Amino acid sequence: MIESMFSRVVTATGETPLFAPGDRVSVGSRVPIGHYRVPTYLRGKAGQVIKVIEPSLIDNEEEGYGRNAGNRRHYYRISVMMTEIWADYEGSPRDELQIEVYETWLERLP
Repeated sequence: MIESMFSRVVTATGETPLFAPGDRVSVGSRVPIGHYRVPTYLRGKAGQVIKVIEPSLIDNEEEGYGRNAGNRRHYYRISVMMTEIWADYEGSPRDELQIEVYETWLERLP
């Protein structure tokens, strides 16, 4: 009984990724004041998660303003098609941009 009690792993908030490779996501379109690490040209654009970055990390945007209480979340490498970013893109329709985006900026798409 004691052995089974200690073999169970309980993860803390933010340690389990919200998204997985293959998930369709949208980059948040909010316009906060200050220095945020999501390019404006990607806000509101759809993409796909291709990798979960491990381990989870402290929220650096909140940390920069001294508002973080040690909350940890994941970064995700996402792929966004260039035609999604630039309507008049003339390159190959297979061209993509890969970028790491913090979990708080991503929303799940159906």
